[in-house]
Amino acid sequence: MDYYLLVDLAIHLGYELAMSGAETFRVEDTICRILRAYGIDAEVFAIPNCLTISFEAANGKPLTRMHRIGFHGNDLEAVEQFNALSRRICAETPEPSVAMEWMKETKAKCRKYTFPMHLLGDFLGSFGFALFFGGALIDGVCAGFCGLVVGFAEQIMGRLKTNQFFSTITASFLMAVVAYASAAFGLVYNVDAVIIGTLMILVPGLLFTNSMRDIIYGDTNSGINRIVQVVLIAIAIALGTAAAWNVASSIWGTHPVGAKISYPFLIHCAISMIGCVGFAICFNVHGMGIWLCALGGFMTWAVYLAAVRLGCGVIESNFWAAVFASAYSEIMARIRKYPAISYLVVSAFPLFPGSGIYYTMNYAVEGYMDQSLNKGLETAGIAGIMAVGIMLVSTMVRMFYIWKNQRAKLRQIKSGR
Repeated sequence: MDYYLLVDLAIHLGYELAMSGAETFRVEDTICRILRAYGIDAEVFAIPNCLTISFEAANGKPLTRMHRIGFHGNDLEAVEQFNALSRRICAETPEPSVAMEWMKETKAKCRKYTFPMHLLGDFLGSFGFALFFGGALIDGVCAGFCGLVVGFAEQIMGRLKTNQFFSTITASFLMAVVAYASAAFGLVYNVDAVIIGTLMILVPGLLFTNSMRDIIYGDTNSGINRIVQVVLIAIAIALGTAAAWNVASSIWGTHPVGAKISYPFLIHCAISMIGCVGFAICFNVHGMGIWLCALGGFMTWAVYLAAVRLGCGVIESNFWAAVFASAYSEIMARIRKYPAISYLVVSAFPLFPGSGIYYTMNYAVEGYMDQSLNKGLETAGIAGIMAVGIMLVSTMVRMFYIWKNQRAKLRQIKSGR
């Protein structure tokens, strides 16, 4: 057995999963399963920016490898493909050299959208969520173009290797200036809906979801690390839009904001579905997965609206909708043999409090500190109750499969007797 090649295989597969946006527990579990398939019990430790493997070879010598992990992407197609590869390796246990060739082939065949297609995702996501937050059709179109501004800004910042905090400030500032300029020239009806709809592109939905799932599986360090990143990105969004508001008000002065449009039940759900299609593209979801993710967004928001109509408050409605989104993702993961995160992050997107981040900042900039504090607490409450809903379902599913595996082992022991 070439232990060095085997550990290279395991650590590079874990690295590819981590770089694509997989949860910490998935990275660690994948590496452990692969090495166990070859008869090796290893210790694996992963955090968002580092991966370490250590085990004892047959000659009694310890072997340890560490791999630095860079900026995480939002490539759910790669997560699905490398997860499927790990299943294949565990099932067939080929020679490590053959498995390395499989990994190269998998990496080469991972589909990626072109930059124009990513821009289409930015446009659809911004367009759909501008309408979702009460904007008129013209607001949705303007938000779509602001989404293109965000897409171009992120592309340029990415090529310049800019850190995510500064990149988010830049993108949010540029798109908000464009939105306020459009309002100053009378091109939009509700500039708040334009900005909030576009800000949803920048909301770190995958980071937030992964942080909750990491905490569920006991990876507290990784979960807290990701939550800190989420908070920093939210601060960057607030700083960028606040700076744009100050610049715009000094140039064009204040402007009236049109009333929110209240859409009928099914139309509102369909609008959320349009936005989710855009985000599925941004997260590099392909094929039928796009429509299944978008369908999850449609039904998640339908559950939220139904809960509101039944008399539930905002917090309770978000809880039940998050429970549904998590259950839907777990069901689809079992049916299609794909990671649940691929469905959860898009299905739950209509619940992410992008408007709360914006209004918390807006009230603070205008000097309404009491309203800013209240809105900030409400936003934190929504994020927290979403986390509770996601954790509840994921924990119950995990407990069920642990119980199922224990019963299967017990039956094997009894049959052996």
